Amino acid sequence: MKAMLATLRRTARLMVGMPDYDAYLRHMAQHHPDQPAMDRTQFFRNRQEARYGGKNGGRCC
Repeated sequence: MKAMLATLRRTARLMVGMPDYDAYLRHMAQHHPDQPAMDRTQFFRNRQEARYGGKNGGRCC
């Protein structure tokens, strides 16, 4: 039951554009152990900028 709820939670977050921070931490630990991982706030901002532009990269028209 816990696994199903975790999967539903992860799916719902991805549907609204909120990537999984725990998956990011696992990826960093497995593939980039020599690099520091972003904290939750940095990760959220990074994903928002990647999705919507930001820092003068996003234009509406």
